[in-house]
Amino acid sequence: MAGLADAWLVWGEGMALAWPAWLWALPLPLFVWWLAPARRSATAAMRMPGISRLSERGAPPGGIGWRRPPSLLMLLAWALLCLAAARPQELGEPIEPPRSGRDLMLALDLSGSMDEPDMALGGRTVDRLTAAKAVLADFLDRREGDRVGLLVFGRRAYALTPLTPDRQSVRLQLQDSVVGLAGQETAIGDAIGLAVKRLRDQPEGQRVLILLTDGVNTAGLLDPAKAAQLAKDHGVRVHTVAFGGDGAMSVFGFQLPMPGAGDAIDEDTLRDIADTTGGRFFRARDTGQLAGIYAEIDRLEPVEQPGPVIRPRIERYAWPLAAALALSLLAFLLPPRWRL
Repeated sequence: MAGLADAWLVWGEGMALAWPAWLWALPLPLFVWWLAPARRSATAAMRMPGISRLSERGAPPGGIGWRRPPSLLMLLAWALLCLAAARPQELGEPIEPPRSGRDLMLALDLSGSMDEPDMALGGRTVDRLTAAKAVLADFLDRREGDRVGLLVFGRRAYALTPLTPDRQSVRLQLQDSVVGLAGQETAIGDAIGLAVKRLRDQPEGQRVLILLTDGVNTAGLLDPAKAAQLAKDHGVRVHTVAFGGDGAMSVFGFQLPMPGAGDAIDEDTLRDIADTTGGRFFRARDTGQLAGIYAEIDRLEPVEQPGPVIRPRIERYAWPLAAALALSLLAFLLPPRWRL
């Protein structure tokens, strides 16, 4: 019986009974009526001719025991009450649990060197910032479940968006960023320090900074090595991306060397920052490599997949309960001769 009570009796489209064992109580009024002692009249019996014929037709003669059948309205009310006790439930629309991800800060270099036109995108030559924006926008599309923040740095570091699940806001701020917005120099240490400040109060193990730059730390108050140690102390992993070409630009299909354009990235410092904080260092010389790097970061910092789709159970016992109360009230108010 306990196993039956825990089972679900399903019928129709998405309807079920949580406690179907209560349906066993449906015939209870009939059993009570059948087993209860016969009712006897309190008045003296009156002898009259033809009494035997009346008894055969079911008339309750005085002094003879008889049972009055239960009211049809009350039987129906009892059936509805049993149905309400069985807890009818309806399955709601499927709900997919939300994904859970990281608290992720993106730090983008907007110094003057990001204006170098040494990248190819869609068959045309573009500057480094345009290429980085395209790859970052694609990366954002895959980070459903993350809270993402965007900061930019040049001579100083600025937070454009706080940590937010609204990736569209981050994407719009990314599109509006231009070279020189934060100054022409490069403050890598300050960018890391600002990211740590934004991430330090978030859950441990989920604090991640992805820093993209094409230069050397030439400005700011915080040394990159000290900033890396600060990030380590606060549990922030820093993945560093050195982005820039090899010092050549395409002119009418020919690659022309650009002296001094490809050797201005401090790869050693960026590698040390990543090693200190438990992150990874990457080197991207073109848009394809940069896209591959962000795909690798996507694998290193996975977004937890949602659990199985669930359908909530909506209680519907109120419907039969209200109907049972209405029928009971109707049976009580009707004159005896009108009761079914």
